[in-house]
Amino acid sequence: MQVVVLAGGVGSRLLPWTNQIPKPLLPMLDKTLLEQVISSVPNEMVDEVIVAGGYKVDMIKSYFSDSEFDFDITIVPEDKPLGTGGALGNCRDVVNGTFACFNGDIISSLNVKSLLNLHKSNGGIGTLGLWEVNDPTRFGIVGLDENSKITRFMEKPLPEEVFSNLINAGSYIFEDDIFDYIPKRKNSIEREVFPVLAEKEMLNGQKFEGFFIDSGTRSSWCDAVRTCIDNNRFSKGEICGKSWFDKPFGKVEEGSTIIDSMVGIDTEIMHSVIENSTILSGTKISNNVLIESSLIGKNVTIGQNSKITNMIVDHNSIIPENSILNDGQWP
Repeated sequence: MQVVVLAGGVGSRLLPWTNQIPKPLLPMLDKTLLEQVISSVPNEMVDEVIVAGGYKVDMIKSYFSDSEFDFDITIVPEDKPLGTGGALGNCRDVVNGTFACFNGDIISSLNVKSLLNLHKSNGGIGTLGLWEVNDPTRFGIVGLDENSKITRFMEKPLPEEVFSNLINAGSYIFEDDIFDYIPKRKNSIEREVFPVLAEKEMLNGQKFEGFFIDSGTRSSWCDAVRTCIDNNRFSKGEICGKSWFDKPFGKVEEGSTIIDSMVGIDTEIMHSVIENSTILSGTKISNNVLIESSLIGKNVTIGQNSKITNMIVDHNSIIPENSILNDGQWP
């Protein structure tokens, strides 16, 4: 089966990290974010991965051309932002038959085989993975009948418009007939395509449980890292004290505390505390540093007696000693 990943966005919610590295290539444990998304599909089901890329797409091409995978990779570039519908529509010439499709930052426990089975048994053009939330106003919501048919779809409703707590989880099985309903221009599949297909009773939906994370923000990235650790979504590296460490190990001074975090290769951590954070490769952390719920880029140097909370620190940054950084970006 072909798997399409919609990965064309700038990743503005993860700036300044994404100034240098496109979001799909950011490392999440021993894989890129894009590979973590693909790993939701059992390997034996994947014949080809089609990446609908835009921002820094040449870096994505280079990464996949230099790496070996068990499936074919096709990159479909967009010259300008096309929206979710336009990006998918841009793939119409390379997709055939039944295919899977994912938003490029979704980490979830969706059972793709089960979703495919429902799609085959119910028919229609598309089948959506669904997740239940308390506040659905930030998402696309669906009405679902007893036969798993989607009866209604509304993107980001106002509070008074909410008719369901089931949301679109950005994970789909489609028939290639869907391209007949996607305009050949910039468009939103959630606003312009799904409502039409729901009205025509051409969409199915399946609720799943476990975990669902849109990892495109600092806080949700931290959630996704913890979830990947807890669910063993890595093939190398090692778990120590509820954190994942890449190999070869760097230097971690005795007495340091590292909890629910990801630590890249060639890092040096003196006597410090790191909680719920990502520390990328080559970073040096001095004595008596506290890092909480933050993303620290590659080759960063952090001076002693510093406190960093709810921050995204750019690659190659130097943070002076005694710094107190809260709720933002550096620099």
